Amino acid sequence: MADNNDREEAVRDAVDVSRSGAPAGGSVIRDRFSADEIFQRIIVAADEEVTVGTREMFFAGVAGGFAITVTFMLYASLYAKTGGDPILSALLYPLGFVFIILGDYQLYTENTLPPVALVLERLASIPSLLRIWVVVLVSNVFGGMLGALALATTDVLSDDAAAAAAGFAQKAIATSQLTLFSKAVFAGLIVAGVVWVDYSLRDSISRLVLIYIAFLAIPFGNLYHVVVSATEMFYLVFIGELALSVGLWQFVLPVLLGNSVGGVVLVTVVNYFHTTERRLETARDQGSKRQLTIREWIWGGWSASGRSYVPATDEIPQSDPESRENER
Repeated sequence: MADNNDREEAVRDAVDVSRSGAPAGGSVIRDRFSADEIFQRIIVAADEEVTVGTREMFFAGVAGGFAITVTFMLYASLYAKTGGDPILSALLYPLGFVFIILGDYQLYTENTLPPVALVLERLASIPSLLRIWVVVLVSNVFGGMLGALALATTDVLSDDAAAAAAGFAQKAIATSQLTLFSKAVFAGLIVAGVVWVDYSLRDSISRLVLIYIAFLAIPFGNLYHVVVSATEMFYLVFIGELALSVGLWQFVLPVLLGNSVGGVVLVTVVNYFHTTERRLETARDQGSKRQLTIREWIWGGWSASGRSYVPATDEIPQSDPESRENER
C-alpha cells in the first residue's frame, strides 16, 4: 500500500514539474499557482531568454514588429469602415499581439520583462539585460518600419483607411509629451500584467482570452504602445507628412519611456517584492549561491547571465518515477 502511495506521489510530481524544474502545477491547488511559483516559471523563461543568440533574437524581433503592422492595418481599416466607432474599430486590435505572444516572437515590453527578474536576483548582469532591450527594440522598430513602408507604398489600405492611419500619428503628435508618457505608463502596466498572469496559465485558450482582453484595453483607454506608435509614426513619414526627427522626439520617445517605467518599475519590481524571500531556494538548485557578485552584476559583459539557472533542486529528473523508486 505504501509503495502504491509512493508511486502515485512520484507520478504526480512528474506531471506537476517540467523538465526545466519549473512548476507545471500548483503545490496547494494544482490549477492555481502561488506568487512564488509564478516567479519560478518566469525565471526559467528568462534564463532561456538571456541565452538566445543575437541573430535569433533580432529576427524574432523583426517578425514581432511586422506582426504589429497587422494591428495597425486592421485598426485603421475598421476605423474607416465603422465611421470611427471607438468600440467596433478596436475589435481586431489585439490580433498582432496574439501572433507575437502565442507565436513566441520578440516584443519590447513583453518578452523583455522576464529577464528583469533575473537581474533583480543578480542572476544576470545589467549589461546583458540592456543587450536584450536594445536588440529587441531596434528589431521591433525595424519590423514596424518595413510594415509601415509596405502599407504606404501599396493599395492595401483604402483611401478612408489610409486617412485614418495617418490620423492616428497626427493626433499623437499634437498631444503633449507628458500626456503621451502618462498614457504609455498605463499601457506598460497592462503589458507587464499580461506577462505575470500569462505564466499563471496552463492552456492556450486561457492565454488567448487574456491577450485579447488585455490588449483591447489599449485602444479602449486611448493608451500607447511603443512598437505600434513607431509603426504609426513611420507610416506618416513615408507618406511625406512628418519629419522623422520630430516623430521620434515628440511621439516615440515619450511612449518608450512610459512603457518602460510602467512595465519594469511599477509592475515587474512590485511583483518581485510580492514574492517571498525564499522564492529561489524553494525550487532551484543552490538558490542564491548562483548569484553574480556586485561587480559582475554591474559590469558583466553582454552575455553575463549568471550561472545557468536552469537546473532544478532535485538532481534526479522529476519526470522519472522509477529513478526515485530505485534510489530507495
